Amino acid sequence: MSIFRDLLWYFKMEKKAYATGVIILLFVAALNLIPPYVIGVIVDDINGGTLTGAELTKWLILLFGIGVTIYVLRYVWRIYIFGAAFRMSRLLRNRLYKHFTNLSPQFYHKRRTGDLMAHATNDISAIELTAGDGVLTLVDSVAMGSAVIIAMAATISWELTLITLLPMPIMVYAEAKYGNLLHERFHKAQEAFSTLNDKVQENIAGVRVVKAFGQEDAEKKEFENLTKDTAQKNIQVAKIDSLFDPTISLVVGLAFFLAVSFGGWFVVQGKLTLGQLTQFTMLLGHLIWPMLAFGWLFNIVERGRASYDRVDALLNIKSEVWNKEDAVKDVPSGDIAYDIDIFSYPEKATPALQNIRVELKQGHTLGIVGKTGAGKSTLLRLLLREFDVTEGDIRIGGTSIYDFKLRWLRAAIGYVPQDHFLFSATVAENIAFGKPDATMDDVIMAAKLACIHEDILRFEDGYKTVVGERGVTLSGGQKQRISIARALLMNPEVLILDDSLSAVDAKTEKAILDALKEYRQNKTTLISAHRLSAIEHAEGILVLEDGKIAERGTHDELMQEEGWYAMMYRNQQLESLVEQGGGPGHGDAKTASLSDSAS
Repeated sequence: MSIFRDLLWYFKMEKKAYATGVIILLFVAALNLIPPYVIGVIVDDINGGTLTGAELTKWLILLFGIGVTIYVLRYVWRIYIFGAAFRMSRLLRNRLYKHFTNLSPQFYHKRRTGDLMAHATNDISAIELTAGDGVLTLVDSVAMGSAVIIAMAATISWELTLITLLPMPIMVYAEAKYGNLLHERFHKAQEAFSTLNDKVQENIAGVRVVKAFGQEDAEKKEFENLTKDTAQKNIQVAKIDSLFDPTISLVVGLAFFLAVSFGGWFVVQGKLTLGQLTQFTMLLGHLIWPMLAFGWLFNIVERGRASYDRVDALLNIKSEVWNKEDAVKDVPSGDIAYDIDIFSYPEKATPALQNIRVELKQGHTLGIVGKTGAGKSTLLRLLLREFDVTEGDIRIGGTSIYDFKLRWLRAAIGYVPQDHFLFSATVAENIAFGKPDATMDDVIMAAKLACIHEDILRFEDGYKTVVGERGVTLSGGQKQRISIARALLMNPEVLILDDSLSAVDAKTEKAILDALKEYRQNKTTLISAHRLSAIEHAEGILVLEDGKIAERGTHDELMQEEGWYAMMYRNQQLESLVEQGGGPGHGDAKTASLSDSAS
């Protein structure tokens, strides 16, 4: 029953609703004791030949009134108790969602999307059941059971009551045993469901990749194995669950056997009247529901406890990135300075960055290049505080970024990541995501700067075209340019383009860079790229190698050094010339452009 102690904070919050519901439940329990008494009196009057028509009518009207009253009150307590339980599930889901948005990327590197979805759906539904049906069964089983037992013992026969209750310890022991087994097995079943949920989400999101590699059969087989495992674990839960009712039925059967056997003997001995025995058996019938409810309570409670443990464990995870107590909102414009001694990702021994000393003047552009895994994206993500630097600092306008509130720091930076995520919404809504109050003219202007306006006009519904989940209906280049338009619409002081031009052709890339140069005068831009033509116009260029700065300077200075940058630039220029000349194995730039524009 520890789950009720864990939920005490919410019961206090909704004390009026729960108190009203419980009081009504107690009143209904008291009303349920009247019909057996009335019927007992009627039976004795019939047996004694004293029942009149008027008296029978009076008793029938009373029974009808009690029935109507109980009907209305049962509706009312459901509104209060189940309404409060629903509000709890809404509160927990909102709290869990808010917690998810505050957690750092390190958390999402370890946890699967499907598992988190299972916590927010199945687990919270089980907790809601505990806060609703659990409270009902606890109060009703205790209140109704106690009232019936007291009525039988006090008004009829305490001896017969004691005899009838002899099988009850069997039920208590069995249900406690079943409850422990149910908790353990339900926890495993929920974990299996999380795994299955994650597999479904992963395959739906990556359906095009699965089809492209012809792995449908392999994925179906793996999914079938997961469904078998989930079903097997739920069957194990059902096996325990199915023991409750038979056990209760056995105990109830024994109780009725004892009641009829000894009660009949008491009637023969003259210790009870026939009406009292009838009343006793009817009260015993009312005791069936509390016993069933008690068994069901164990079931609900153990499911709720297992789910609450899972959700509570999530809510207790602390983010590795947080606001300082004296953090400020205003993020000043100014120079950006990196001063990083060393940075390593959590649980990674090899440093991702070392000895990074960079100063970027306000209004300038910094290009960051290097081999795959050199640390380009890491350098940019540290500015967004996706991870925190412990040995060193990063400053904007002379102030450490750790002195700003996270929300305001990130609001001051426009970010176009490598993974271009689009929502299942219209093109216009995707562009305006960071600025929902933007006008349509603002959206169109941003689209033109990102060189995606003409493509959008060719869509059947233009800016009202609904893109598929994660933008699956668009080409890579179109997704990139919509992501760029989304960042440009915010008109941020700092713009980060993390390899965000890799899927567009050289002509489109030049058009976007020219538009950025004109539109973002006196504003700072950081660009990482594999194609060096994207950063050759930058006032400063860094070449990273194994997390260190291998070369730095302007394009002309780096070309004179004859290092990695100069070699790669010449190789890429040669490849571009071969492509334009229609060399073997290459498509021309026009073909690339047409391919990029295709949906």
